[in-house]
Amino acid sequence: MSSHAASVKKGVIIELISVVWMIIEAGVAIGSGIIAHSLSLVAFGADSIIELIAGGFLLWRLTIETNRVSLARVKQAEKVSSWVVGIALLLLAVYIVLASVDKLWTHQGAESSYVGISLAIASGIIMPYLSRAKKRIGSEIGSKALRSDGACSIVCAYMAWTVLGGVVLTALFGWWWVDSIAALALVYFVVKEGWEAVQEARGNEHACGCGCCH
Repeated sequence: MSSHAASVKKGVIIELISVVWMIIEAGVAIGSGIIAHSLSLVAFGADSIIELIAGGFLLWRLTIETNRVSLARVKQAEKVSSWVVGIALLLLAVYIVLASVDKLWTHQGAESSYVGISLAIASGIIMPYLSRAKKRIGSEIGSKALRSDGACSIVCAYMAWTVLGGVVLTALFGWWWVDSIAALALVYFVVKEGWEAVQEARGNEHACGCGCCH
């Protein structure tokens, strides 16, 4: 087996791990967010679902390359995926803003969520590792898509720590407004990801998923 083929297989494995974690992350975040009435946790879970869709397409692409099948037919699917992900993220940002404003206006706060705290800590630790692995393997096989996904993973880590700050402050001090503020802080990351996905779908060669394919 060539070194390139071996690296592609490593990419498939790391992407499989990422997809499994996104499923867990989305389910736990949305479930605990609904129970605790936490907008930031629900938004974090919704973003995980959108990233799961993108990761699924990338996993398919890597699997096809592993089987040495032409990648030409995958390009259109990747473009469609970028459009879907980009638009979904932008709509998610609109939802976060409207819901946050409503919660602040009506003084609705989140309850303590120790499950949410545990999830955010786990994501903050796991996602940087996945990010480094994806970027390294992406460079080895010359995959811009995998490097971009690695950048998205580090953004997910930033989001996790933002959510963590919100749920910890709510749990410790009962500040009803912190959850909505933490959710609004996520809007920057969500809009950035969404806009770059749309730019990539439009064929902008300078677009790079999540903004840092270094």
